[in-house]
Amino acid sequence: MQELERGDSGIRSMASVQGSLVMYPIYKYGNEEQRRKYLPKLGSGEFIGCFGLTEPDHGSNPNGMITNIKDDGDAYILNGAKMWITNSPVADIAVVWAKDEEGIIRGMIVEKDMKGFSAPEIHGKWSLRASVTGELVFEDVRVPKANMLPNIQGLKGPLGCLSKARYGIAWGAVGAALDCYDSALRYSKEREQFGKKLGQFQLTQKKLAEMITEITKAQLLSWRLGTLANSGKATPAQISMAKRNNVAMALEVAREARQMHGGMGITGEYPIT
Repeated sequence: MQELERGDSGIRSMASVQGSLVMYPIYKYGNEEQRRKYLPKLGSGEFIGCFGLTEPDHGSNPNGMITNIKDDGDAYILNGAKMWITNSPVADIAVVWAKDEEGIIRGMIVEKDMKGFSAPEIHGKWSLRASVTGELVFEDVRVPKANMLPNIQGLKGPLGCLSKARYGIAWGAVGAALDCYDSALRYSKEREQFGKKLGQFQLTQKKLAEMITEITKAQLLSWRLGTLANSGKATPAQISMAKRNNVAMALEVAREARQMHGGMGITGEYPIT
């Protein structure tokens, strides 16, 4: 995720969704038949997936979702809509979260060719333009019960996926900061002022030293978080803390790099996902 975001945040976003928000819930919450059917194709890139949680009126409150399913024999009838969904216009499958008739949040795998399912693209975004974003619209979509994720109920399911994605974002922010730092460092070796390279001024050296120090600290934070995650000890609060810290660090590095460039070359803007 660090190296992907070093190239473009949109590419990292697509990879984060594919791994953390689509493959992970199928692996963690699905059955063996679902794993064998979807994971190999998702892992190879033959299938692209998306994650349907955010809704037009309930972005920061997933528990308020109105997307719902009703029992219909060997299938569920799915109705509702999701908004700001990465990969949705190009996705072959969607891991969708909806409330059943008892108000319990359930996860299911919806395939793109299911009748009543559409994924219109969102145009004119101000950032992350390399990341394809759209909606998910469900109009009486008949989803076979075999597509229901059997090993999870409640908000714990989607929130567990988001923790996985936030860990990837924590690393991605480091990559964005590294690219800004590398750009500023190269520029300091090329640009001359008052007969000297910018990098020969002590204030410039101080700024570069502070930038790479903060980047290295963020890398160590993410690395430590990874060791905790591998042993099953990482908490959602720790993951959110790492994401918050590293995104703030990347913003500050981008601002310093932009100042060093005199406003040229680097926008200084970092999209917070």
